[in-house]
Amino acid sequence: MTKEQIKVVLDRVLTWSPEAQEEAVASLQTIEEEFMGSHELSLEDREALERSAEDVRHGRFATDEDVKRVLAVISENKGRP
Repeated sequence: MTKEQIKVVLDRVLTWSPEAQEEAVASLQTIEEEFMGSHELSLEDREALERSAEDVRHGRFATDEDVKRVLAVISENKGRP
């Protein structure tokens, strides 16, 4: 979706009834909070991040070369094992 398309829709919102406009604003605010607002991490999220950080500290991750090698094999096999 382009910025122009968004502007067109928002201009139309101004022609809606006050009740519909209120609902539109509430929906947009909810979307904004979800995508732009701060997010509280759950205990599960924090534990997963800690495990990831520990893996990095211990060198347990794929290097760029490892990833390239795997992708080359997948490409050669067209996704077949």
